[in-house]
Amino acid sequence: MSKRYLISTSKFSEESLTDISLKHQNFLSWPLVYFLSENNEHEAYVGETTDLVSRMKAHLKSNRKKKLNSVHLISSNLFNKSATLDIESNLIKYIAADGRYKLQNGNLGVIDHNFYQKKELYWDIFKDIWSELRTLGITRHSLEYIDNSDLFKYSPYKSLSEDQVSSLKAILKCLLDDRAKVSLIEGGAGTGKSILAIFLFKLLKTDTEDFNFTDFDENDLELFDLFKKVKEQYGHLEMALVVPMSSFRKTIEKVFKGIKGLKSNMVIGPADVAKKKYDLLIVDESHRLRQRVNLGAYFGAFDQNCEALGFDKMTSSELDWVLKQADKSILFYDEQQSIKPSDVSTIAFNNLKQKAGIRYEILKTQFRVKGGAEYVKFIQGLFTEQNKALKPYTPGLNYESYLYESLDDMVNDIKLKDQQFGLSRLIAGFAWKWISKKDKSKFDIVIEDTKLQWNAVTVDWVNTPNAINEVGCIHTIQGYDLNYTGVIIGPEISYDPITEKLIIHDQLYQDKNGKNSIKDPEILKNYIINIYKTIFLRGINGTFVYVCDPVLRNHFKKFWRLKETIAEVKPLNIYPNKANGQCIPFYDLNIAAGSFSYYQQVENISFLELPESLKANADLFACKIVGESMNKIIPNGSIALFKKYSGGSRNGLICLVESTNIYDKDLGGQYTIKEYRSKKAQTDDSWVHEEITLHPLSTDEYFKPLVLRDEETIDLKVIGIFQKVLP
Repeated sequence: MSKRYLISTSKFSEESLTDISLKHQNFLSWPLVYFLSENNEHEAYVGETTDLVSRMKAHLKSNRKKKLNSVHLISSNLFNKSATLDIESNLIKYIAADGRYKLQNGNLGVIDHNFYQKKELYWDIFKDIWSELRTLGITRHSLEYIDNSDLFKYSPYKSLSEDQVSSLKAILKCLLDDRAKVSLIEGGAGTGKSILAIFLFKLLKTDTEDFNFTDFDENDLELFDLFKKVKEQYGHLEMALVVPMSSFRKTIEKVFKGIKGLKSNMVIGPADVAKKKYDLLIVDESHRLRQRVNLGAYFGAFDQNCEALGFDKMTSSELDWVLKQADKSILFYDEQQSIKPSDVSTIAFNNLKQKAGIRYEILKTQFRVKGGAEYVKFIQGLFTEQNKALKPYTPGLNYESYLYESLDDMVNDIKLKDQQFGLSRLIAGFAWKWISKKDKSKFDIVIEDTKLQWNAVTVDWVNTPNAINEVGCIHTIQGYDLNYTGVIIGPEISYDPITEKLIIHDQLYQDKNGKNSIKDPEILKNYIINIYKTIFLRGINGTFVYVCDPVLRNHFKKFWRLKETIAEVKPLNIYPNKANGQCIPFYDLNIAAGSFSYYQQVENISFLELPESLKANADLFACKIVGESMNKIIPNGSIALFKKYSGGSRNGLICLVESTNIYDKDLGGQYTIKEYRSKKAQTDDSWVHEEITLHPLSTDEYFKPLVLRDEETIDLKVIGIFQKVLP
């Protein structure tokens, strides 16, 4: 064979078996992959076998499969059992998502197998096979296109992890146990809860004859045995998939519409639960089920459902509706994705765990984010108060994550990623009013020269044509996967360097339904932090970050690598006189960033020409920084840009400070650059500095904070606020 494989086409019928045997006599007992199809109803079946004739005879005895009239055989001298299992699995997943054919396959035989040479050999062969299938008109779309489609991302033909398989077994056992009423499956963002919910739904809607169990391994056979017992016990299950978020619900409805055996009306909202009884309800994102708080226009329907089901509207929730209307229920849950007071309380789920008849499972494997457990742990640590031991995150080959000092640069990079990979979006915290909803000419988010609008639509926004030019929020993104995410952390969240805690400015948080009725500021803080932790785990290949609050941005610089401009860097020009409007003062202070330089005075002023990307103004100046005490932010020998200090809080900011009245043998003299922190004491009619601490930000533990108290603080003068290192 000149190629590594051969695709041949034959009729699929009793009469054609002899012809098939003669044409493929070298492969009758050799591993190969086959594709059965018919073009009237556009149904198909994918399989693999080491006994071609026997397998074809078995299929011709099936009432459903004998309706298929064509067979494509994919054979190769290179194939072994592992190869055909892997290619079969990929064909099932991609053909199902391609949309041309609806597969008759069951979805139990695609458990994640670690085949020998899986990545090195099989994937390259599969890509070539797929290209030829497109040439033959069997498939339509490229693999890259399918990878970004919802039908692929939320397909029931997905490989499952070990803990997903374990949970699947527990769910099936729950269905078989008359005493068990609820399975509560808990897992963080990206652990595949939605995938498992859809996989389970398709599994329970599939006939046993649609499974090719001849080649199942022990894991598959155990599952298949449990599945058969469920089918024997229940037969046809009256069931529905409950998706609380309307935007994500519309997406899953489209997915169900494209899968054999499923229908879009099998996906319902919580309000639909009250309409009838079910054998089984599967609830995805059950942390977003609602209680009677901040419901807006939904209050009326909520109250009517409570009355119809015999519940007290003031004490019940949509969770109660599910438990009453279903003989069995499967709840997929993540406490840390509860984002507003209308969500059913954590207490309700904790109480549920303690009841008899509850099975509880935990999903741990991270599916979505290619940064894996390391990145997830980093994000969790970044948003907790105990982050002193948190190590800086280093972007690797598998995952890109950077902190930006320019929002415009981040916007441009996300648009570039969208051109390259698709499904790259800007997402922000809810810190800006949605004024463009009524006036399309206005901008909602204005930061320096960057002007942006919120999402123009609320349903399936991720897939709308103009989404790349808009900014989504938690309500339009929860449940979705993206390739790259550009996160804008709004001014509603900041950092207190004294207490070393995140702080919330509740007056800047604009989601009224997300904060009304909340009296405890810590509860609001938890909701807002949950929002950001959820957003930060949406990007499969990378997450970019821009922080509005300068103190929080400065804090994050300790842990996040700054995105450097890739454009060609021209050397900075320094002139003895102001040569043009781009020039700002350059003070040759020989400032030692590790110490106060000994009684230096500003004598010779030069002028530095700023790059074209920066606009000069009278408040800016530059200095050369010498020393290692700030090397996490400002490398030794860098030229730093400052803005003249004109008032306002300096807490948590990097400052150029001057003192003429202190002398320390380790510190020397007059100027230094440090992160400024202060404690204030209230007097009868004003306040005074009780303590000022100047913190080094160095990789060298030799550098210690300088603490100034009482009179030592009087002559301390803040000259400028650090802006950035100049290239």
